[in-house]
Amino acid sequence: MKNLIIIFLILLAFNVNAKYVNGTVYEDGGQTLAGVNVVIKGTTTGVITDINGFYSIEVPNERSVLVFSYIGFESQETRVGKRKIIDVALVSSEMELQEIVVEDAVSRPMLLRSKVGRAEKKTMSYSPAYFQEQGINHNTEEYATIHENGFRKVLDHALSTFSIDVDAASYSNMRRFINNGQLPQKDVVRIEEMINYFNYEYKNPEGKDPFSINTELAKAPWNEKHLIAQIGLQGKKIELDNLPASNIVFLLDVSGSMSAPNKLPLLKSSFKLLVNELRPQDKVSIVVYAGAAGVVLEPTDGNDKKKIMDALDKLQAGGSTAGGAGIQLAYKLAKEQYMERGNNRVVIATDGDFNVGASSNASMERMIEEKRSEGVFLTVLGFGMGNYKDSKMEILADKGNGNYAYIDNMKEAKKVLVNEFGGTMFTIAKDVKIQVGFNPAVVQAYRLIGYENRMLNDEDFNDDKKDAGELGSGHTVTALYEIIPVGVDSEFVKDIDPLKYQANDNNVPVISNDLLTVKFRYKEPDGNKSKLITQVVGNQIRKSSNNLDWSMAVAGFGMLLRNSEYKGDLNYSNVLALARSSKGSDEFGYRSEFIELVDLAKSMSPQ
Repeated sequence: MKNLIIIFLILLAFNVNAKYVNGTVYEDGGQTLAGVNVVIKGTTTGVITDINGFYSIEVPNERSVLVFSYIGFESQETRVGKRKIIDVALVSSEMELQEIVVEDAVSRPMLLRSKVGRAEKKTMSYSPAYFQEQGINHNTEEYATIHENGFRKVLDHALSTFSIDVDAASYSNMRRFINNGQLPQKDVVRIEEMINYFNYEYKNPEGKDPFSINTELAKAPWNEKHLIAQIGLQGKKIELDNLPASNIVFLLDVSGSMSAPNKLPLLKSSFKLLVNELRPQDKVSIVVYAGAAGVVLEPTDGNDKKKIMDALDKLQAGGSTAGGAGIQLAYKLAKEQYMERGNNRVVIATDGDFNVGASSNASMERMIEEKRSEGVFLTVLGFGMGNYKDSKMEILADKGNGNYAYIDNMKEAKKVLVNEFGGTMFTIAKDVKIQVGFNPAVVQAYRLIGYENRMLNDEDFNDDKKDAGELGSGHTVTALYEIIPVGVDSEFVKDIDPLKYQANDNNVPVISNDLLTVKFRYKEPDGNKSKLITQVVGNQIRKSSNNLDWSMAVAGFGMLLRNSEYKGDLNYSNVLALARSSKGSDEFGYRSEFIELVDLAKSMSPQ
């Protein structure tokens, strides 16, 4: 009996120190590796990386050593220590690999291997039969129509008003199309979301305001007669330890449409990354919905990670999609656990394919507008393809005081839920609006690039009841205006007939060096009255910074993908040259990846 007690105490000690370790395995060329064996040294306990190179394993203590092994690569060992995330790059071994193609049954993904140096590059190709097996109709993805902003004459429209947008879903969704060998349809591409996928090196905010304002002016790379004015916001970064306690409800879609590998399995792996970021003062609940909605994890402290991850591991897909019922239950649970001056948030993960109860765009919009007044913020994470409902996800985020990201692989999950955890999960300013007034003595016409679904009426700027976008901790927001200076002949400036019942006075007062004036309104996260900031931009063109050049390269790429009528003589080679010259610091490789995407799109384009 005494020996049994000793053994029990030893096992208990090991369990207390146990923790989950997550990570991604790459080959030395930067591609993720699927099928890598990850084993705890000296044991038979191990896992295999998924199709995105991701793994998650429970280790008994910090002294544990993980062994990574894969044919064609040198094995690698690493001690866990205090780390929660361990990414590994395996080095190619000397053995030569023959070029092979493995095709499993026609209804399964094909694993494509091709020799890259001494190792092999792997991609997944999904056949139409595979989607049919998953119950997915190829042609049911939904995107809202985008009518590109055109030029407006300053004498007719002196003001331009819009809400900020920190969503980045369009970029990763566009990437998914290109990586699958297909140029995206034009309404997949929201240029402001592509620009705002990247962070910029703006100055940090000073004083009481939660963000700094940064402006710049340069010639447009697609039309030398036009100018580009950049307006950039840099949100104040709050260190994780100083962020308020969180009350987070995971609202997870476990319906039958989520059974594909890039849906519920990827969702579960992604949320484990988020769980590892939680602190003891944070609380997490899990609500799931399929044919009906239910609570599968009552509010749980953030340091009880094993309990949260076990709840995630048990999830299985099946049934119809009662998204409306799930939203109602998630907000109810969030309100019951509401933290005063805390971060109260629902995180919904779905493909958006709601088909039971409130499911139309209009009914979802009305429902989420009712909920946003309760002080609970929203993060929307999209998964999957084939039946993806982007238009519904946009509505949820736009109308629910939220942000929206599309998770196509574990690298993107890590970007959204780890690298940019504060920006995704913690709001520092809400209802952020921008209004730009142009000097008619200098500016003949202008157009806002992107933000088509974020435009506001001019009178909405001073109306504190009008909803607008949120800014997260450390987030940057960038907007570009294309400007036609006074005196430039342009096919885009069109006259209207003189007005009959009011004066047509084109005598314009001259204001020396002003190009435009930018006004900002924002509210504190728990406030109801907005604050105003004003900044004047002079009419001086200087050598453009990497910030402006990079944002113009991304905007240009978006214009090419949309086949914009305003792209001028721009081509993919121009975009590549501008991007390569302005890549700058690229800690996580996002900008290098963008350059690769442009190069791939160039090879697929008829031009």
